[in-house]
Amino acid sequence: MDPRPAVFLDRDGTILEDRGYLGDPAGARLLPGAAPAVARINAAGLAAIVVTNQSGIARGFYTEQDYRQVERRLEELLAKSGARLDGQYFCPHLPEITGPCECRKPGGLLFRQAARDLGIDLGASWWIGDKLSDLEPSIPYGGRAILVETGEGREHVTQARGAGFRVAQDLAAAVEAILSERSRTKG
Repeated sequence: MDPRPAVFLDRDGTILEDRGYLGDPAGARLLPGAAPAVARINAAGLAAIVVTNQSGIARGFYTEQDYRQVERRLEELLAKSGARLDGQYFCPHLPEITGPCECRKPGGLLFRQAARDLGIDLGASWWIGDKLSDLEPSIPYGGRAILVETGEGREHVTQARGAGFRVAQDLAAAVEAILSERSRTKG
């Protein structure tokens, strides 16, 4: 099977409200329009993959098991709108506590792992998030990235544009931009 493109999504501030160190699934709240946006990614035949830094684990705010419960809750919330994730990957580290790692964004380990696991063409993929560290991994792979203005995104708009990244109001607008570009290049 030929590799397919993916949309790599940050979780907190992009799909879910950023509630700060979310370790309780009861606190998981989708941002407006997030589930339909993920469903559109699915319908377009793109892989929808979450890659998230979860330093709350290293900080001792919650456990990996707590994180996994939030991960399952996210899948449940998306499924209610007919949306699904093809994969979820996370970094539990914080360099000041655990030492450096290659899985913490903007490191590329989790993206390479997803590419191997799911048959992803990184060069044809997109990155969406509310911080520059969510977008920067697109650069070495030749992918494209969009900063969303949700979560912490509004604080990074000037830097993102200065670095050549696109900016969208939210996940729904970012997905619309991706699908519009894909239809133009296919047609």
